[in-house]
Amino acid sequence: MTMPKWGLSMKTGKIVDWFVSEGDTIAKGDDIVDIETDKIAGTLESPVEGLVRRIIAEPGSDLPVGAVLAVVAPADVPDAEIDAVVEEARAAVESGALEEGDEPEPQLVEVGGRTISYLSLGPDEADAPVVLVHGYGGDKNSWLFVQQPLAEDGHRAIALDLPGHGASGKDVGDGSLNTLTETVTGFLDALGVGRAHLVGHSLGGAVVAAVARAAPGKVASLTLIAPAGFTPEVDAEYLRGFAAASSRRELKPLVGRLFADEALVTRQLVDDLLRYKRLDGVDKALTAVLGTLLGDGDRQAIDTPALLKDVDVPLTVVWGASDRIVPVPDGVELTRVDAGHMAHMEAPGEVLTAIRARL
Repeated sequence: MTMPKWGLSMKTGKIVDWFVSEGDTIAKGDDIVDIETDKIAGTLESPVEGLVRRIIAEPGSDLPVGAVLAVVAPADVPDAEIDAVVEEARAAVESGALEEGDEPEPQLVEVGGRTISYLSLGPDEADAPVVLVHGYGGDKNSWLFVQQPLAEDGHRAIALDLPGHGASGKDVGDGSLNTLTETVTGFLDALGVGRAHLVGHSLGGAVVAAVARAAPGKVASLTLIAPAGFTPEVDAEYLRGFAAASSRRELKPLVGRLFADEALVTRQLVDDLLRYKRLDGVDKALTAVLGTLLGDGDRQAIDTPALLKDVDVPLTVVWGASDRIVPVPDGVELTRVDAGHMAHMEAPGEVLTAIRARL
């Protein structure tokens, strides 16, 4: 098992804590080890099943992407062979031989006169790709714990930046749900995607629900993660504060509200958000989209259940039990996970299980 690459910027990871010991038998998907990146801490799931013969990476150690963390092998493999693997792994780290090869790069496509940035992982020929749509103020990098595992499963996983967000153009027009919906639908057309499994978080959840209403033939399934508009209640103070924040002091406590465990918020995560907010056109874009989310008051202006009425596609709703931004609604069939609003970053394993069930 090796150090994963979570997100394009990840070069190294720090081992925080192991959940298994040498001699344990593990199953594929078991939580193995907590790893801290420059963005956020995450939990590595086992890609294999078998016997843990050797744990190489000690807690506290910083290792490059691709470094061997542990060796899993049947009991009848001689210790000498395990020792040889361990020595080779350590030598690779010490020599600096673990240089990055050709990495996938984000691409740009024109949609309705707007430049949209996206990252595609996995085989291009895969049928019905998974398209990941982020929330308000987010970007495609928020899917770092979800996109790569889906690609490793053999699916094409595509994460895009909505207009006004990430590396996409900052023109959002009127910032309406209709504009964002037309952009995602046009994005699918521009990439030649006939049908897709759509996954949306927060604002992105409302957007993909609207896509399913407008073009149901394009949607193989919907997975909505704490989608906007399922309940009138929302932390309007957070939304307005995020749109207005211009300093680290203002932004950090707001970002903390997104997580059940505020310790996950790293300095780098806040710095990246602050850098984005200082780009030309972002302030105007966020203000326009904020009007779509809140309207004239402190309650949500989008009615997502109304969007889904009469939409006949497989639907899964996932919600963080400790969501402080959009409270868990009553009377909705959903999967609760141990997380805050950013469930796909805080509980990616459970979110992946929900997505995979629709694939």
